[in-house]
Amino acid sequence: MEQARNYVCKSCATAVPSSHKFCGACGVSVPPDILELRTKYFGAMQSPGTAQVVVIRTADGSEGMTYSLQGTEHVLGRTQGEILFPNDPWVSETHARLKPSPTGMTIEDEGSQNGVYVRVLEPVTLQPGDHFLCGEQLFILEGSLPEPSSESGTEQTYFYSSPKRPSPFCLVQVLEGGDQGMRYCAREHAVTVGREDCHMNFIDDVFMSGSHAKIEVTPEGAFTLTDLDSKNGTYVKIDGTRELKDGDYLFVGKELLRVELTA
Repeated sequence: MEQARNYVCKSCATAVPSSHKFCGACGVSVPPDILELRTKYFGAMQSPGTAQVVVIRTADGSEGMTYSLQGTEHVLGRTQGEILFPNDPWVSETHARLKPSPTGMTIEDEGSQNGVYVRVLEPVTLQPGDHFLCGEQLFILEGSLPEPSSESGTEQTYFYSSPKRPSPFCLVQVLEGGDQGMRYCAREHAVTVGREDCHMNFIDDVFMSGSHAKIEVTPEGAFTLTDLDSKNGTYVKIDGTRELKDGDYLFVGKELLRVELTA
């Protein structure tokens, strides 16, 4: 019987099933500490709690663990903290901090080199200088280009060049190491990003949807980022602290995490 591995009656040496309060052979009571015994977890952060962080995908593409949060602060990092990603070189030593809040939980960037990204569930406002992720591509939003000038060189001779057109904003692809990649300056009020038939196309990015995201400027001059029902989502870099909701997805380094909050 299964109980034989856990408790044997000290009076008659008979194995007692786990659901029984008394020995079936001699009637002696099972000790209270045995009745209350439960399987223990290897670590406290794997035991049930009021919230969980589930590692969906790691830097090497494998699946990760589930961490239960016990109503206290938890630091995420490569070498420092309670939730560690030692094999992800894009995670800073101390990267971010999860904190309980009156409505659930917040995440705070601890001055990490690569930041924390939260999945966009509805259109969000951007400012020039903000970063966002689509597929495996990182972008930065730049403000408007100035009106073209009519300056000439010496002797009133104009410089030979392509026509310079005004633009309400530009999107710049950021490469590893911080180098600038593809650059697209909007001709009108919106720019789409995707794998095909968009203003900026990345045909080799298997995590990019055909039409992935759209960035547009309103008549008032505000910039908005909208996910176009992409399969893998669009993620915006947080500035400081961000309130989290149940089901939110995060990128910390190249770790994709899901936040699960319970009442």
